[in-house]
Amino acid sequence: MTDNAIQSVDKALVAKRFAHARNTYSREARVQQQVAEKMLRLLMEHTGAATAVHNSTDPAQSRLRNIHPFRHIAEFGCGTGCYSRLLLHTLQPETLLLNDLCPEMEECIKDIFNQNSKGCVSFLPCDAEVLDFPQGTDLITSCSTLQWFADTKRFFARCHRFLSDDGILAFSTFGKKNMQEIHTLTGHGLEYLPLENLQALLSPHFEILYAGEEIVSLPFDTPLEVLQHLKQTGVTGTEKRIWTRGRLQNFCNEYIRMCGNADHSVSLTYHPIYVIAKKKKN
Repeated sequence: MTDNAIQSVDKALVAKRFAHARNTYSREARVQQQVAEKMLRLLMEHTGAATAVHNSTDPAQSRLRNIHPFRHIAEFGCGTGCYSRLLLHTLQPETLLLNDLCPEMEECIKDIFNQNSKGCVSFLPCDAEVLDFPQGTDLITSCSTLQWFADTKRFFARCHRFLSDDGILAFSTFGKKNMQEIHTLTGHGLEYLPLENLQALLSPHFEILYAGEEIVSLPFDTPLEVLQHLKQTGVTGTEKRIWTRGRLQNFCNEYIRMCGNADHSVSLTYHPIYVIAKKKKN
């Protein structure tokens, strides 16, 4: 990917794959669920939200609810809502806008609307790269979505425009080593931005409060299980070739040869990146 963070992404294909996997995503997306939980912990630790939430639950200090740092939240790429539920239940915002590329995801988050008696949650299906977030949003956030964007630099600039003063942009994405086994064997995959590039793209508009990364290795009994996992999480949005029997057999053989264990079990690498950034004043 270039320094401008522009890549070609077939958004229609991405939407189709994720929509098809919406009923299996929550079960299979183990790493993404762990990432969502860690993202919320980091957000609480590095923005003062933990103190505000604690104070807001004290009836004797209910006025402190007004200084909660995240009264208005927008989440892009909400998917099946694993991060959305954490945001709503923990931060208890006055408004929560959920966005996803796939209109079909609305059926996956019905429970969020049903549990939300105050009516503060709304869903807007569209491409987040062109979404006009509500002006004065306190927190724009996401988990495991930014890697699908075509123009990351432009998106960061847009977020700065819509955030409130001292507003927060917090996201997780994936780094260069993400699913490196698949890229090596098939030649297909996203153009992941390294952490230092993301920081450079953010720097004109944001102060970095936290930036970190990790490597997670997910074990599987066979390479076929890896492919099934990818299909059931919908992350095959860049792959357009047909999987013939010969291609499938070659993939399995090469996967085991390249990184298999003695019992032919294998692993898949995930490379989560976490960033929390505060809006700079103009």
